[in-house]
Amino acid sequence: MMVLQDNTLARMDLADAVAGIADDIRYDDNGTPIGFAAKVEDVTWLFDSVSHETAYRILDEAGNVVLQSGTGKSVWPENEASLNLTRGRFDFEYDGITMHGATEPVIHNGKIWYLQLTASTRFMELMHRHIALPLVGAGVTLFSVVLLLAFGLFAYITLRYTLRPLKDISQSASTISPYSLDVRLPVKGVPTELTPLVNSFNQALERLEYGYRVQQEFLATAAHELKTPLALIRAQLELMPDTEQRNWLLHDVRYMSRQVQQLLLLAEASERLNYKFIKVDVTEIAAEVVAYLQRMADNEQVKLRLERHIASLILQADKGALFTLLKNLLENAIQHSPAGSVVSVDVFSDSIVVRDHGPGVNDAQLLQLFKRFWRSEQRRDSGAGLGLTICREIALAHEWSLIASKMEPGLQFRLSFSLD
Repeated sequence: MMVLQDNTLARMDLADAVAGIADDIRYDDNGTPIGFAAKVEDVTWLFDSVSHETAYRILDEAGNVVLQSGTGKSVWPENEASLNLTRGRFDFEYDGITMHGATEPVIHNGKIWYLQLTASTRFMELMHRHIALPLVGAGVTLFSVVLLLAFGLFAYITLRYTLRPLKDISQSASTISPYSLDVRLPVKGVPTELTPLVNSFNQALERLEYGYRVQQEFLATAAHELKTPLALIRAQLELMPDTEQRNWLLHDVRYMSRQVQQLLLLAEASERLNYKFIKVDVTEIAAEVVAYLQRMADNEQVKLRLERHIASLILQADKGALFTLLKNLLENAIQHSPAGSVVSVDVFSDSIVVRDHGPGVNDAQLLQLFKRFWRSEQRRDSGAGLGLTICREIALAHEWSLIASKMEPGLQFRLSFSLD
């Protein structure tokens, strides 16, 4: 603001203008200035049209005027001594108006000439504040918009390129589950700034995997170590006389043995390395499960019905795990079905549906079905509450979907397969 107020910028432009015009002076054969080059002559009319506001002249070494604008005599001061013929800026008064001028020495053929330009303060303010500055402002605005668009495009491309590894890392992290704890996030191609974060995350995964493995090994080891003592206790009890106390003890031992067996199955189902994937026919395994549980159904006076809606369904799966999954679902249905009812097993092209006609569950219980050690009040046996949990673990390991739905009456489980 200070520069604009005291016309410093305008006076500097006047000095630059006189220096630029000095190179375009035309001379006659005697080396005397007679005019300007064409590009300057095109604007010299300005000095005649605004005669009291601006003018130019060329002086010799003695200060004599050899060339000037048509009305120059009325602008330049009569006291020539007041003008210093040296390169630089100067000021003088004309008719109460402050005039600003600039001198530029020019050497031609060994002679020195002095080119002077002058302009009034108000003329310079008009040119700078009302003409030049708006044009400059418009130019700056246009340049800023172009620069902003260019910078925005550059920033978008740069950020997209820079954040692409982070997107890949996020996708890799989203696939990590208890069945793939051995997977680590890739470090190759990751920006240097993100490498410490990725390494720290991988170290956390290593600690998590170690803790999970220790827990699973402890569970499996404890269950395995309990099997032998329980078998010995059961054998000793069976040799005892047939009494009510003996029968109760045998019942408790059978309950504990079933819990131990379920814990072993859960430990195995939770560890993906225990699975051996081969091509299996789901319809044949479903038939084997129905045949295996037929005696149990007969004891409970429940009818089993197998419906094959497809001739065969070949999948990549662990045969033993699939057998256990279907067996647990069917056992659960039999144990909750009233005498005389039907438990149906329907094999479709993309799923297996197990349906019973028992008392079912309410909305709150539906959310608890797959939790460990949860048992329904209507259950007739003394199970460990791990059967459906094992089913869920096996389904997750195979990337299948197992969903329970309320029916009227009863409960339905749908096991949907991934057919990619």
